[in-house]
Amino acid sequence: MASYDLSVRGGGIFGLAIAWEAARRGARVRLIEGTRIGAGSSGGLVGALAPHVPESWNEKKQFQLESLLMAEGFFGSANEAGGLPTGYARLGRLQPLADQAAVTLAHARSISAQGLWHGQAAWQVIAADQPWHPVSPTGLLVHDTLSARLHPRQTALALAAAIRARSGDIIIGEAEDFGPTIHATGLQGLVELSASLGRVMGSGVKGQAILLDHDARNQPQLFIDGVHIVPHADGTTAIGSTSEHVWTDPTGTDAALEDLLAKARSALPALSGAAVLDRWAGVRPRAK
Repeated sequence: MASYDLSVRGGGIFGLAIAWEAARRGARVRLIEGTRIGAGSSGGLVGALAPHVPESWNEKKQFQLESLLMAEGFFGSANEAGGLPTGYARLGRLQPLADQAAVTLAHARSISAQGLWHGQAAWQVIAADQPWHPVSPTGLLVHDTLSARLHPRQTALALAAAIRARSGDIIIGEAEDFGPTIHATGLQGLVELSASLGRVMGSGVKGQAILLDHDARNQPQLFIDGVHIVPHADGTTAIGSTSEHVWTDPTGTDAALEDLLAKARSALPALSGAAVLDRWAGVRPRAK
């Protein structure tokens, strides 16, 4: 039997990222996935990596800042090791400013970002005057240069390829635990943990997303009234996601997704004629 330094259960983004980080530090890794790589919510469409606002700083926001700044090297190392793309690019994010109060707040955050982000990214107020710019009541947008995007499905496959390239094993199906084991099994893991501890440790939130045939691969992502619009490196553009706490079909799409699409097209007329390539729905784990 092969010897492993670490076993990881779960082939979503958390399990894959943990396994890849361990592998690139020299550990012999085994990853066990019950269904397929990216089978859960990590197999979605959107892939937005975006920061908290630069104010009221705390440990969580600092941790997120450091993670976002590390992302390019992390995903780049997976691409280099395994030879598959992740679709990662740090192209920033645009958000419309609804009124003068929002403009004033955005200017204040621009100043606070200079110190909190240590000059490694900016939070700027710019004019909404380009074809890719969304409709803005004030004619102004926030442009942050910290936000990035990746292609969720491509990233999962790229991390799996990188793990294998470093002599890691990926088992699809079931296997016994061997040595130290990390459980990163998403919603099912929360259900099992809740049963084991006798109290609710979290639940699921259903999300729906849609993929359009619109090539804006070199443009920043947009965040408009709760809607993410994320251009991908393969020439597609993703729109998401709903957040549903009550549902009957965990993987079915419905009118809520069509409403989301209509909202996105209204905010960004450039998407009006884009054909729909894919619709997706899944349940995201949410710890309590």
